[in-house]
Amino acid sequence: MTFLKKLLLATATTALLAASPGFASAADLLAIITPSHDNPFFKSEAEGAKARAEALGYETIVLVHDDDANKQNELIDTAIARGAKAIILDNAGSDASVAAVQKAKDAKIPSFLIDREINATGIAVSQIVSNNYQGATLGAEFFVEQMGEKGTYVELVGREADINAGIRSKGYHDVIDQYPDMKMVSRQSANWSQTEAFAKMQSILQANPDIKGVISGNDTMAMGAWAALKAANRTDVILVGFDGSNDVRDSISEGGIKGTVLQPAYRQAEMAVEQADKYLKTGSTGVEEKQLMDCVLITADNAKKLETFAMKE
Repeated sequence: MTFLKKLLLATATTALLAASPGFASAADLLAIITPSHDNPFFKSEAEGAKARAEALGYETIVLVHDDDANKQNELIDTAIARGAKAIILDNAGSDASVAAVQKAKDAKIPSFLIDREINATGIAVSQIVSNNYQGATLGAEFFVEQMGEKGTYVELVGREADINAGIRSKGYHDVIDQYPDMKMVSRQSANWSQTEAFAKMQSILQANPDIKGVISGNDTMAMGAWAALKAANRTDVILVGFDGSNDVRDSISEGGIKGTVLQPAYRQAEMAVEQADKYLKTGSTGVEEKQLMDCVLITADNAKKLETFAMKE
C-alpha cells in the first residue's frame, strides 16, 4: 500500500470514528447553555460545567439564553453548527424547550439537563434536578417554626412558566396550609428577579403593613424583598429563601434573612458533564434519565459551611 493510500485510509477511519456513537476525544466541544449569569445560581452552574468539562479534556462554549425560548432555540442551532458533541442545558421553560432538545437529538447531539425538567422523557439523555418538593417542605417547616405557627405572610413566586416555581410553591403550601393560624395575604410572581421582587415587596408592604413573614421561591427574589423590608425599617419580618446563594448566606450570618434551602447547582453541573463524558465514550450513562438531588436547609447554624452553592466539609 502506498503512503498516499495509507494516509487516505487513516483519514477516512478517523472521520468514521468521529461520526460514530460512543467516540469522544480531547478536541470534542461541549456546549453549556444556561439562563443569565446575573443570577449567581446560573453562573455557578456554568462555572461548574465548564471546569469539569475542561478537566476531562473537552473544549467548551458557554452561552446564555436569558430565559427566552426563542433565543435558546438559536443557541441550540449554534451548538449544532459548531459541532458540539453534547449540550449541558438549564432550559428556558419546561414546555417551550421540548422542541429545542428534540432538535438537538435529531442532529445526533445528546442533551443533559440540569436544574429544570422538561415535560417529556426520552428526548434528553439525563435530567438532573434538585428535589424541589423536598427542599420546599424543609424551607416551609423552618418558616412555620420561625413564625411561631401563626401570623400573616406573603409568598413570592418564580416564573410561572418554570416548573420549579410551581413545585416549590406546592411544597410550601402542603406544609404551611396545615396551620390554620398562618394567613397568606398576598402571593405574587417576581419572575426570579431581585429588582422585581424589590418593587413587588414595596407595593405589598403598602397594602399589608403588618405582615409577619415572607417566603420566597428563590434567593434572588429574597434579596430584593429583604432590601425593600430594610428600606421600610421592617427587619423584624421573617424571611426564608431557596437556592443557597452566598448573598443570602451572608445575610443569615448577619442576622437578616432567617434561612434558605441549598440546591447543589455546582455539583449538578459537574454530574451532567460526567454523564455526558460517559455517554459519549460508552453509549450509556448507566443511570436513569430523571435524577433527583436532595436539598439542604441552611440556617445560622450551618451557614458558614456554605460556599458557591455547595457545602464545605
